[in-house]
Amino acid sequence: MDNFSVVILAAGKGTRMKSSVQKVLHTIFGKSMISHIVGIVRGLSPDKILVVIGHQKEAVKNNLARDNVVFVEQLKPLGTGDAVKQTEKILKDYQGNILILCGDTPLLQTKTLKSLLKLHQREHAAATILTALLQNPFSYGRIKRNGNGEVEAIVEEADAQPEEKRIKEINSGVYLFSAPKLFRSLSLVKPNNVKGEYYLTDAIRLLCDSGERITAYLAEKSEEVLGVNTPADLEFARQILTARGEKR
Repeated sequence: MDNFSVVILAAGKGTRMKSSVQKVLHTIFGKSMISHIVGIVRGLSPDKILVVIGHQKEAVKNNLARDNVVFVEQLKPLGTGDAVKQTEKILKDYQGNILILCGDTPLLQTKTLKSLLKLHQREHAAATILTALLQNPFSYGRIKRNGNGEVEAIVEEADAQPEEKRIKEINSGVYLFSAPKLFRSLSLVKPNNVKGEYYLTDAIRLLCDSGERITAYLAEKSEEVLGVNTPADLEFARQILTARGEKR
């Protein structure tokens, strides 16, 4: 398998949890969500694991003190593209791939990420997206494919046309990029949106527009890509992990 490193995004506040605790530090079976994520990617033997921190950064550092990860700070919450760009100071000369995921997705499985890595390598892709099929895809970015099954674009809910809103394949927010192509495209991303943020999905669009190959791996079970944003989501994740027999 090609060399790769991991970037875990953990800088956000997670206000929907309605808690003073940083979102990724909420626990399942006594273990923080982000610690679950570190354990999942550790099973893939990456070169490095980088964690992008911001809100309550010291608490996240303390939680992962024994996990041998590299911390990178995002000083201002300027979006996912900006968060990933902060890792360039460490990964600027890196020639492998970069797996990007969020610290609030504890239901991901190592075997799924391994399949994502294999597809990316086999297809010689510039980027590969982990996707899922949802019966109710509302609020998620939709995956547009061409007649050959290749990814053409990620269309956000707010920008989607009626026929695009009927697409049930969604963007999970988990990506694998060629490192040089990722940072090259991120340098071109502009905050031309309502929030004034730098979107990581714009890097995908720029790669598509320049003729690069973008592939997608469909997760077998849509539950894997659930981001835990509310107390109800946290309880659901706990139930799924219990059913998998992962209770400690």
